[in-house]
Amino acid sequence: MRRTLLFAVLGMLAAAGTARADGETVAVFTKNQTNPFFAAERVGAERAAAAMGAHVIQYVPTKPDSIPEQLSEIDDVVVKKPSAVVFVPVDYKAMVPGVQRLNAAGIPVVNITDRSAGGDFVAFVGASDYEIAKMTARRLMHALGGKGKVIILEGVRGALTAQDRLRGFKDAIAENPGVTLVASQPGNYQRLQGMQVMENLLQAHPDVDGVLAANDAMAIGALDALADSGHSAQVIGINATREAIDAIKAGKMLASGDYNGFLQGCIGTMIALRAARHESVPKSVALPVVVVDKSNYQPYAVPVEKRACPKWEDVPQH
Repeated sequence: MRRTLLFAVLGMLAAAGTARADGETVAVFTKNQTNPFFAAERVGAERAAAAMGAHVIQYVPTKPDSIPEQLSEIDDVVVKKPSAVVFVPVDYKAMVPGVQRLNAAGIPVVNITDRSAGGDFVAFVGASDYEIAKMTARRLMHALGGKGKVIILEGVRGALTAQDRLRGFKDAIAENPGVTLVASQPGNYQRLQGMQVMENLLQAHPDVDGVLAANDAMAIGALDALADSGHSAQVIGINATREAIDAIKAGKMLASGDYNGFLQGCIGTMIALRAARHESVPKSVALPVVVVDKSNYQPYAVPVEKRACPKWEDVPQH
């Protein structure tokens, strides 16, 4: 089933939905305008809604991960009352009152990517941050031959995704006694911050052998810092974004764990519309863990704008 789902998306199968109902609107909340992962989620949501005869209104904070802005956006949605909501909380704890306002308004809400600490949801769609981080880190450990010095670029400290990915990285390192973690600092999932942190760490650890970045944006930032300083190291990231795939293809980056924002946007929107139409939906959808490297990157090189959402029957039912 997992292989069927994966190749349904990457193989460009035609999207399929349920019966059209004109006028349906899905409000889609994502964290920021800077991370390519969330851009892919928005494309997936648009593609799924169009295939099902509905349309999307995107809510994206102008300041990255802004709690006040997302709360204000929720107030707007409560007034406009769309058919359904697809929701990525900018903070998994702070946004619970906002989710509860959506619940009180009677709007079906599907939680994707970052699991909210509270509120009522039709379903959750996501992937295991821990497993993806651990499996991708193991790819780096293998490339290093189980020995060497490594740096971790963490996400936003306190964010659930960052905590789980950090745990996955550290558990993979613990499996390799010959690997030493020399530094672990947050880059807040941003390319520029990732580059700046890496620049500073290279001054203390110029002989680093590997970098585990909690997302591709920071991984690309680390590559920028390494290139500017004349150093080299094996780098892995998470999300399998187009920039990362290009870097893998060029031999600059080792691997990226596929978190698949496009697919999460697709399936979250499909579930939201089915719930609004009172059709059956799964309570959760867990995406498969895939580590993308030079051996299997080719399907991922297809731009998200040219991909199609999976057929409903190819979505795993949990």
